[in-house]
Amino acid sequence: MISGEYPPRWGGMGSTVYHLSSRLAEMGHRISVITRKSKGEYPHLDNVEVIEVPWLKIPMEFTRSYGRYALKALIRLHSENPVDVVHLHCPMVSWNDSQFDRCISEVAPVVSSMHGTWLGERDGLTLAARFGEPAVWSNPNDIAIRFLAGRYSNFERSAIRKSSVVVPNSEATKTDLESRYSAPPDWDCEVIHWGVDTGMFVPMHLDSESDSHTLIEIRKRYGIGDGVRLLLAVGRLAARKGHGLLLRSFSKVGKSTDSHLVIIGRGSLRRRLNRMAARLDISDRVTIESSMGFNEISEMYRASDLVVYPSYYEGQGLIPLEAMSSGTPVITVDHGPLPEMVDSSVGALFELGSVDSLSETISSELSSNEVLLQKGAEGRQRVLERFTLDGNAERFLEVYSRACR
Repeated sequence: MISGEYPPRWGGMGSTVYHLSSRLAEMGHRISVITRKSKGEYPHLDNVEVIEVPWLKIPMEFTRSYGRYALKALIRLHSENPVDVVHLHCPMVSWNDSQFDRCISEVAPVVSSMHGTWLGERDGLTLAARFGEPAVWSNPNDIAIRFLAGRYSNFERSAIRKSSVVVPNSEATKTDLESRYSAPPDWDCEVIHWGVDTGMFVPMHLDSESDSHTLIEIRKRYGIGDGVRLLLAVGRLAARKGHGLLLRSFSKVGKSTDSHLVIIGRGSLRRRLNRMAARLDISDRVTIESSMGFNEISEMYRASDLVVYPSYYEGQGLIPLEAMSSGTPVITVDHGPLPEMVDSSVGALFELGSVDSLSETISSELSSNEVLLQKGAEGRQRVLERFTLDGNAERFLEVYSRACR
């Protein structure tokens, strides 16, 4: 596995690579993860070796420097412990044609997972700016994406041309690759949606004394009284995640529905979002948490009445699945890959960028407790049937075998 993220450097990619490695290791396979050097300790997994490599801390360029060091480490690894297949996680590693050729000739065939695209990321930032999200031009990484996505998309084209199998994480990402990345007509491409940990993200059981106590404590922490709905949004505090839109929409919801919104996410926008909440006169009904562990987040999913995910762009998006696995309905956008996971049976979709559409959808979803419970149960069942970690491992083993053949 060559992945720019791996615990303790979390993120959607870090989570999926960790869980896939864990499941494959439990099945008896040996995995080496080559990732960026990071502070903190890596979680120990039997049969999983973690190799750290240097990288330049320059927006976008880090994908090239990390890619060069990763290839060198891969060749050294192969000389000592032969590798059967290389699983590249794009777009956070950038190899050109010659680097792919060297990997294939000196090491092993390549499977490339596409966790989204740079051109898609740029589109998400453009949409965020169009719909008035705060600080679109203040984040160096976002600025780099706006100006350099076209150049770095060439490395994604190399991955498409040179990989034995290309694995987009959604039909929307596959369409993106076909329409804008000149995918060859004879390419071997298989969509595999990432799954989530259904053992960690579980529904709340109110007949459980422990769960009841947790629910009471969470509501007490945020000063939520009886009859008040708890809304949750989880995601990095960045422009394309749509938190500004969410706050504007929530300010309208408050006029008709008694509710409290908790936003959990790291990032530089916390102060700006708090100031926006103050201007909208909803500060007393909004809490922004900058940091929270996975166990705490899983408790928040279970304790919430509704999860809202207003992102302008995702390759796939794991937050809706984590909420559904927790038995909590989800509202998200009618755009990109998100309708591949969420529909009216497990939550609702709103019109991309529309404050009125989102506020009306939230009010409608919160109008019936019985319907919320029904949608939550349906969401849990959907994840168990279609979005599990074991299912990911089994399907990728088939892909690896195909690549080796």
